[in-house]
Amino acid sequence: MNRRTLWIAAAVVLAVALLVLLPLFRPGAVREAGPGGLVGQAAPVFALHDDRGNAVSLASYRGKVVLLNLWASWCPPCRAEMPDLQRLQTAFASRGLVVIGVNQGESPQRAADFAKALQIGFPIWIDDQQQYGRVFAALGLPTTVVIGRDGIVRRGFDGALTIDQMRAAVTPFLGGS
Repeated sequence: MNRRTLWIAAAVVLAVALLVLLPLFRPGAVREAGPGGLVGQAAPVFALHDDRGNAVSLASYRGKVVLLNLWASWCPPCRAEMPDLQRLQTAFASRGLVVIGVNQGESPQRAADFAKALQIGFPIWIDDQQQYGRVFAALGLPTTVVIGRDGIVRRGFDGALTIDQMRAAVTPFLGGS
């Protein structure tokens, strides 16, 4: 190969490398890991059942702010934050907040017994296939996602939240007092 051919080959390789790599360095091109990675996108809607066997879906909550909390009964941080989730639901229900506990992979009976033992009154859904855990890229449990009245994911958190963190996460989306 002569010198000119080597320069042309090097230029082609460089051009291809730039075409492949440049999109990775654009602002906003790298998505946040975990549930925050879906912020700004429509929340996925799966057909699930609640702990009593009734069909449930996020689609029926359009117009409400939804705090979706993924949990399991074997998870100590999940157990610890459940009473605060109930307090949040009670405090903000009149402003359009709905807290939904989505059990990840356990039986309806186990989830219902757990909720009853903790005096949880908000809806408990059973996600036995852990669809929400996968789509929200949950790095562990609990995982919490705030969905706006328009069905768009607004916030996402891995790990247990305090009541103050929960309030701060939902208040901007609830509107007036």
